This record gives sequence, structure tokens and C-alpha cells, in this order.
Amino acid sequence: MHSSRQLACSRWLFILNRRTPCIETFVNKAQTRLFNSSSSRMTIMPAWVIDRYGSNDVLRFTKNAGFPIINYPNEVIVKVHAAGLNPIDVSMRGGYGAASMAMKRDPLKLMQSGSEFPLILGRDVSGVIMECGLDVPPVYFKEGDEVWAAIPPWKQGSLAEFVVLSANEVSKKPKCLSHVEAAAIPYVAATAWSALVNTGGLKMDNCGKKRILILGGTGGVGTFSIQMLKAWGAHVTVTCSQNAERLMRGLGADHVVNYTAGPVEVPLSALEKFDLVLDNVGGSTESWALDLLKPWCGAKYITLVTPFLQNTDRLGLADGMLQTGVTLATKALKHLSKGVHYRWGMFAPNGPALDDISEIVDAGKINAVVEEVFSFSQVPQAMLKVENGHARGKTVVKVTTGTD
Repeated sequence: MHSSRQLACSRWLFILNRRTPCIETFVNKAQTRLFNSSSSRMTIMPAWVIDRYGSNDVLRFTKNAGFPIINYPNEVIVKVHAAGLNPIDVSMRGGYGAASMAMKRDPLKLMQSGSEFPLILGRDVSGVIMECGLDVPPVYFKEGDEVWAAIPPWKQGSLAEFVVLSANEVSKKPKCLSHVEAAAIPYVAATAWSALVNTGGLKMDNCGKKRILILGGTGGVGTFSIQMLKAWGAHVTVTCSQNAERLMRGLGADHVVNYTAGPVEVPLSALEKFDLVLDNVGGSTESWALDLLKPWCGAKYITLVTPFLQNTDRLGLADGMLQTGVTLATKALKHLSKGVHYRWGMFAPNGPALDDISEIVDAGKINAVVEEVFSFSQVPQAMLKVENGHARGKTVVKVTTGTD
């Protein structure tokens, strides 16, 4: 696909106008490192945090958030220039996934309940590396490199001045994008990559003759997936509302089906069978979507709407995981008997995947569109924008912080 594509899902972004704190070089026999010269700056930073789960009023601005430190030699500290806020952050603000995230943060249960607070939200980040761990080779990353990343939900987020990440979660920012533009992509890109590549087995070399159906194409994952799959040469069909048809065709979709015109499964059933279905909608779609796949050809149905976190929140970690395993196994065996594969897709942090995505972006095949910019002081308003957009079916709304 030679024409440029635009990532056109709604973005709400904000910028924190703040000078980079002074730094000085600390030299010892082993390593040259960069540290903040102010003693207070070495231990605290400004951030938006929550101290309990709840509605938007739990958001609190503080100038005394704990400064991130490198605990493992493969980590880096990034100064945030742009941070993203996704619907997952709105859900996490209310406690969604708390049981699973607690297990990931503290698998041995050594910490007290509520030890994740104060919790910083924000899953996307674009910024500059301030410090590298001793095991991070300079050939990969060094101080001053411009990077972007999708932050795992069990880690402190990017609505802060600095964030610490594993070098495996970080990638060089696309050269053609500003920090604000770059913050609009990583989380949805990593989610789409996890579903389509890791779970679906798709890649540039095998997409040429594939027929892909995306249910719910107007969200962030949908719009990104259209562009990436078209860049790889796949034939893409999407479902959307009537007023989004032009957008979907503009992104490169080969066939668009309007779900507001009647039962969407009727026109889809009249089409040639598909090699892969990516379901961003969930609900009753499972009752008919798998019938659209080519039987006994390795075709896959992948849904991003799964009950895993709801199960662990509702039933506890052990019972929730057991219930999840039974559900997945039952559905997978049921549909395997019909000659198709049933799979769940989930977000996974992936720096190397962002490396490949960065190349596609720099090739002009995926562009980010920033619709609105919020200041750092307007994080609560930006969160409400995300919440309201999600209620209307929007999948991703981005927020940025930092100077750009």
C-alpha cells in the first residue's frame, strides 16, 4: 500500500509545559550516569495519582510523587514528553483488573493490600531516555534517545514527569512523528500486534492472499489494524456505522458493511469466507462470527473482549483463573470440531514490535492525528473525555503530557 494512511480514531491530548530539570554528571570508576542536581528532584516529581478506586473525583495532582528508580539493570528512566490515556485507564481507575494486577506486581503476596497506591495511570508514553541500567547496551539505547512505549497496566503509568520501563518495552520513536503524535499509537498498536501477529500468526510475508474481517473497525485497534494489514497486502473487510463508511474506505478497507442497516451477519454471510476475524465488539457476535471463517483451513477467530479480568475481580485469583481456563477450553474445543480456531487476544508490551511499527509509520503508511490538546492541569477533563468517548463506543482516546 503506497498511499499514506491516517490513524483516525479520536485523540484528546494534552501537553505539560515544563522545563527539563537540571542534571549533572556523576562519575565513578564503573559508569557515567545522569542524575538530577536538586536533592528534592531526586526523590519526588509531579504526577496525577489515585489513592483509591472510584470515579473521576479520585484523581489527585501531587508534586510529591515518588521518583522512579532503576531496580533492574535492564531498565531505563524516560522523561515523559507525551503520555497516552486509554479506556483501560478509566476502567483501572474504577478497580478493573485489580486482583490480576496485584498478582503481577507482587506474586509472593509480600506487600499489604492496597500497596499499589498512589497509582499513576497512563498507558502510552513518548519521551526521552534520561538514564539507562547497566545492562542496557548503548547500541540499543542511550541517554537522550527519543523513544515511545506501551506501558504494562501493572506498572506505574505515564501521567507523571518520569516513568521507568524495561528496555524490552521501549522502542525508538518514529522520526516523522512529534512526541504528541507518537503518543497516539503504542498501546493500540501493541494490542493489535498481539492479536494479529502473536495470536493470529499474520505477518508481512503471509498476508498477501488473506481475507481479514474486522468487527468494529472505528476504534483505535480497528483503525490501526486496517492500516497495518493493508500495508502488508491483505484484503480487509470491516463493519462500522453508516457515518464511518468514508473513514473506513479512506483507511484502505476493501469492503465496508454498515451494521446499522440491519443484522450485520446477513450481508457478511453473503461474502466469501474469511481467514481471520478480529472481534472488537464481543457480546453476541460469537454466536455467528465463527460461521464466517473458512473451515478446516487454519482460520482463526480472535476476540479482544474476554472475561479474564472480570473473572478474577469477581471470583478471586484462583477461582477466576480456573473459570477462565474452563471457559476458553470449552469454546476452543467446541469450535475446533467445526474446523476453526477460537482464540483470545490480549495486550502485551512489545518493544521489538514497536520497532517494526515504527518502520511502517516512517514509510508513510500510518499517521497519527491529534484532535485536541489538553494541558497537564486538565487531566481530569481529559479523563472524562475518554470516559464519555468510551461510552459512545470509541475504543481509544489519547492524552499527552510533557514538552514537545
